[in-house]
Amino acid sequence: MGLGAKIKDACGIEGKTTKYIRPMVNYTCANITIGGAGYPLGQFHQQFLAYVEGMSTGMAGRITLISGLWDAISDPVMGILTDRTKSKMGRHRPYLLISALPFAVAYLFKWTSFGISAQGNASKTWLWYLFASLLYCTFMTIMSIPHTAMLPTVAPGYFERTQYKIVEYAMNSVGQVSSYVFTALVLSSFNVKTALTALPTPSADDRSKYALVGIVLAVWFLWSPIVCFFKTKEPSSANQINEPIDFKFLLREYTSVFSSRAFRQYFIISLFFSMSRYFCSYADQYFMVSVTDTYNIFISMNIISGIAEFSGSPVNYFITRYKGKTACGKILGPLMVIGIAANGFLTYETPQVIKYAVIILSSICYNFGFSGPGFVAENIQPDITDVDELITGRRREGVISTFKTFFSKTISSLMGFAVGTALEWFGYDPAVKHPTLQSKRTTFGLRLNYAVIPAILAFFCVLSVFRYKMTKYDHETIKRIIKEKHETGECDITENDKKRIEQIAGHNWEDMWIGRPEVNGKIDDII
Repeated sequence: MGLGAKIKDACGIEGKTTKYIRPMVNYTCANITIGGAGYPLGQFHQQFLAYVEGMSTGMAGRITLISGLWDAISDPVMGILTDRTKSKMGRHRPYLLISALPFAVAYLFKWTSFGISAQGNASKTWLWYLFASLLYCTFMTIMSIPHTAMLPTVAPGYFERTQYKIVEYAMNSVGQVSSYVFTALVLSSFNVKTALTALPTPSADDRSKYALVGIVLAVWFLWSPIVCFFKTKEPSSANQINEPIDFKFLLREYTSVFSSRAFRQYFIISLFFSMSRYFCSYADQYFMVSVTDTYNIFISMNIISGIAEFSGSPVNYFITRYKGKTACGKILGPLMVIGIAANGFLTYETPQVIKYAVIILSSICYNFGFSGPGFVAENIQPDITDVDELITGRRREGVISTFKTFFSKTISSLMGFAVGTALEWFGYDPAVKHPTLQSKRTTFGLRLNYAVIPAILAFFCVLSVFRYKMTKYDHETIKRIIKEKHETGECDITENDKKRIEQIAGHNWEDMWIGRPEVNGKIDDII
C-alpha cells in the first residue's frame, strides 16, 4: 500500500478523494455562516453594547434573556415545521434559501442603531437592539435547524457522520477565523499590526466602526447557505403524510424525546459544555479589562485560542476513528477544566510576564481541551435520531436537531443574561475600567464568572461524557433492526444485543416500537 493509500485509509476515505469529500464540503459550507456568525457576537457584542452604546451589563443581559426565551419558543416550532414540510426539494433544504438574505439584514442591525443611540435615549436604544436580536434569532433558527436536521439523511453511516462533522468543524473554523479577522481589521481601522496584536478599549467614538463591521460580516455570511442549498441534495417530501397538529402534539413531540436515555445523556453533555463556554466568552473582556489589565493581548489571545481549538480537530477525528465517539472527550476534557480554572488565581498585582503567560497558556489548554467534549456532543447528535426512531418508529430529525441549536443560541442568550446580571449585582460599572478602581466584591464577581463557574461546569461536562455508552457496534445493530422492522414487521436480535439496546434507549424492549408486534399489518400500540 502506497503512502497516499495509507493516508486515505487512516482518514477513512473510500474511493476518489475529491469525489468523496465534495458532498461534505457542499453540505457543511453553510456552517461558515451558521457556526461563524455567533463568534464575533460572542466575543464583541456584549462589550459593544456596554462600552460603545452605553448600556449597563444588566440591560444588555436582559436583551439576551428575552431573545433566549424567544429561541425557546421558535426553535421547537421550527423543528416541527421542517419535519412536516412537503416539498420536491426536501423537508429541510428550502429554508436555507429562504433565510439567507433576511439573516444578513438582521446581522447588520445587530451592529448599528442607525443613529438612535447617538440621540442619548437609552430606552429607544434598548428597544432597537432587542428588535435586532429577535430578528437575528428568528432567521438563524429558520436557517440552522433545517440544516442540522438534514445530516442524518445526507450521511446515514455511523463513521460517515464523523467525517461530515470534522469537515463541519473546519467550516466553523473558517467562519469564526474569517469573521474575527474582518472584525479586528475594521475596528483597528485596517491597521494590520493593531488588528493582530492590541485593539484599543472600545468607546462611543467607535460607532461607525462597528456599523462597518455589521456591513462587512452581513455580506460575508450571505453566500454560504445559498451555495449549500444549490449543491446539496435531499429526497423529495412532497408526498409525505403528516399527523394533525395542535398544541398537545407540539408538547408531546418535545417532551417525548426525553424518554430516551441516550438523548438525556447527550442533553446533559451539551448543556454543561455550552454553559461553561458561554460564561467564558461573555466575561473574558470584562475580566481582562478590569481584573488583570491585559486587554492589550485580547486579540492575540483569541487568535492563539482559535488555532488551539482548530488543532484539536484532527486529534479528535483520529481518536474517534480508532477509539470511539466519546474517547476524545474523556482524554482532552480535563485540559478544559485545568485551563479555565488557572485564570482564577490571577490578580492585577501578578507580575505582567506571569499574567500574560498564564492567560495565553490557559487559553491554549482550555480551547484545545474543550474541542474534545464539543466534538463528542456534535458527533453523537445525529445518532440520537436513530435511537429515537427505535423507540417511536418515526424519523424526527427536526425535533432532535432543535436541541443542537438550542444549546448554541438559547444557552448563549441565557448565559449572557446571567453574566450581565451577576456583574451588575456585584457592582461592576463598564465606565469604571481600571482594576485599581474596582472593589473587592466586584473583582470577586468578575473572577467568579470568568474562571470559577466555567471550571465547575466544565468538570461536570467531562463527567457526563463518561456516562454515554453507545458504540459503533450498537449503532450498526440499531440501524439494521430498524430497517428490518420497516421492511418485514419484525427483526432478528440476540438477547445480549436486546439488553444492550434497552440500556441505551432506557426502555424495555416490548415498550418500544421496535419490540411491539404487528396486528393486521400495523404496529400494535400498547403504550
